[in-house]
Amino acid sequence: MAGRTSKKQLILDYRESRALAQAGERELRLIQKDLRDRLGASPPSLSYIASVLRQAGTQVGYEDRYTDPAIPPSYAGRLEGVVRFHDLATAEDALVKIDAVCRDCRAAADHAGVRLARKLVLRGKQRAESLARSGRVSAGKRLEKREIATWFRIWLESPDLFFGWLEVRKQTEEFRMLFASGSAKASGEEPTGA
Repeated sequence: MAGRTSKKQLILDYRESRALAQAGERELRLIQKDLRDRLGASPPSLSYIASVLRQAGTQVGYEDRYTDPAIPPSYAGRLEGVVRFHDLATAEDALVKIDAVCRDCRAAADHAGVRLARKLVLRGKQRAESLARSGRVSAGKRLEKREIATWFRIWLESPDLFFGWLEVRKQTEEFRMLFASGSAKASGEEPTGA
């Protein structure tokens, strides 16, 4: 693999060679075609290309269920990269942060901020659902992602009741059986009693 340029670097090189400050779906498809021609293999997805460009500072006008929505600078400090759910704890942390921003925006009658917060949670829910269905993800992680998708769905339906519901949910026998043992999650095995 020595001397071989990564897909990410090829995307960044393309960006630099064309001084790409903005990119829409058309530009993303051109980059994808360029990578297909250069690599002779399956190119990365549009969402991956969009993420690489966005991280490099390009304004990207493209969204799908796998890309985070464009976050205006006024919200970036509090919302950029907040939707993470590697496990139940990071999912709960993400919801705490997004909920705080949403409440602040609601109090300030900032409807755009509320919509953005909800959009981030919706995108997280969609990703978690997708991972929960993926055969490439271990059984234990699929179970965890289903639970996280449920959390995100409940927050979207009833944000004011969510954290009370979550505390009750975490005290149920079912939850404790499924998630109290970190060893089942780490090994990818189905927890006992599932």
